[in-house]
Amino acid sequence: MPDHATEELPPGLASALRYGTFHDALRLAITHRGLSLSRLRAHLVRHHVAVGQSTLSYWQRGLRRPEVPHALPTVRALESVLHLPADSLVTLLGPRRARTPCLSLKTSFSQLRPATTGPVVDDLLAELGAYPAPTRYNADVDLLTVHTEVTLNSRGAMAEVASRLVVRGRAGRPDRYTIVHTADPGQRSGPVELRAADGCRAGRIRRHGDGILAAELLFDRRLAEGEVHVFGYAVRDTCETTSPGYFRMLRDPVSSYLLQIRFSPATLPARCVREFRAYEHSAPTEEEDLVCGLGAVASAYFDGAGPGIAGIGLEWNQTP
Repeated sequence: MPDHATEELPPGLASALRYGTFHDALRLAITHRGLSLSRLRAHLVRHHVAVGQSTLSYWQRGLRRPEVPHALPTVRALESVLHLPADSLVTLLGPRRARTPCLSLKTSFSQLRPATTGPVVDDLLAELGAYPAPTRYNADVDLLTVHTEVTLNSRGAMAEVASRLVVRGRAGRPDRYTIVHTADPGQRSGPVELRAADGCRAGRIRRHGDGILAAELLFDRRLAEGEVHVFGYAVRDTCETTSPGYFRMLRDPVSSYLLQIRFSPATLPARCVREFRAYEHSAPTEEEDLVCGLGAVASAYFDGAGPGIAGIGLEWNQTP
């Protein structure tokens, strides 16, 4: 076996292995070796380690970390396959995080914006006139309640995201609400499609590629200050990649957020975790294992959440 400790690594990867984080180091190591996740998983199988491709995707994106101690054999196998020094990834893992109450954190909008898609979304919102206030959009409404139902298909991939919102008008007398949808990465047979439900109709729509969409939902009137309005919409997707879960960015505090993921009864995940984090790739301030109950539905309720990112993370034993 080669001495990986003596192999020269790119400066960025070497720095990530020394200073963290785990997901940065893993992502850079995979890129350095030029492996797809499917090839990486095949190499791990030859090391007698079974791990789902979606789990590897989850780890390298920072949406979840391997749990100590039972994931240590998998992480050591990753070090071997990726030709990394022994224990270089293991040392970036701490003990399992305790489940703690959701913290009241003052998170700025710039921290919430995903580093990879934020600039793209900014451009789409600017085309819709949602800026010039780059730190705010939908500033003329208070978001009171959100109920989102995500439907996965028989492959465990995203099929539809349907949301119902309750908002209250501010002094600006709003007549629309702007939404952003960023789909799971992966191959898809067509662009995501927006369908307005009760309480609104689709206005202008702007896209980037097949997976990112920004759109206006137009009300049938201007809301008076303090007036409550209920409306809904759905985004239909054609992604072919197993979903790592669903997370919603809450720019402002919301009284209640209910997220439900509906699975195909024949394709259930190995684990569902309710998570809240202050911003993308930060450690969860709250996490809790969920039961995928009757009807193959997992539900997560967030009371008085935000600002931050709330959702359900999924782990699969193997790619469905």
